[in-house]
Amino acid sequence: MELSRYEFTFRVYDEAGQLDRDDSKLLDEARLALRYAYAPYSRFQVGAAAFTENGDILTGANQENASFPVGICAERALLVNAAVLHPGKALTAIAITYFNELKESNYPITPCGMCRQALLEYEQRFSKPIRLILGGRKGKIFVLDSCSLLLPLAFEAKDLK
Repeated sequence: MELSRYEFTFRVYDEAGQLDRDDSKLLDEARLALRYAYAPYSRFQVGAAAFTENGDILTGANQENASFPVGICAERALLVNAAVLHPGKALTAIAITYFNELKESNYPITPCGMCRQALLEYEQRFSKPIRLILGGRKGKIFVLDSCSLLLPLAFEAKDLK
């Protein structure tokens, strides 16, 4: 038997004001995208914003449905926007934020499992890492160098061949 370990490092900022200009701008855009969230059931709004490789900004917001499996998370809404509006363009960074009507939104959250898989697939499609900037409406910010860090031992396209 062999024992293996998976570890990764990421940057933690105390507040958005410590981010560089581009990361701060992207997080602000994700916060603005919250206004497009449709979350009458969970009351948990999520906004996402991304830079394309040519510097354009795209956004996405979660869209719930009374039939819960039918909804779409902000991250996947963003990826659909990217694929349709900027086909063939890689994403260089994605900021994700949230507003929880039921409690404070003052710490970073990470994407759900389905979104982690979708983010990894999009990253691998272009063979370029996508940096993640994760934060609430205030408080600490996490910055990860690649989406792949969030999904160790992932099921990938190469597994199908």
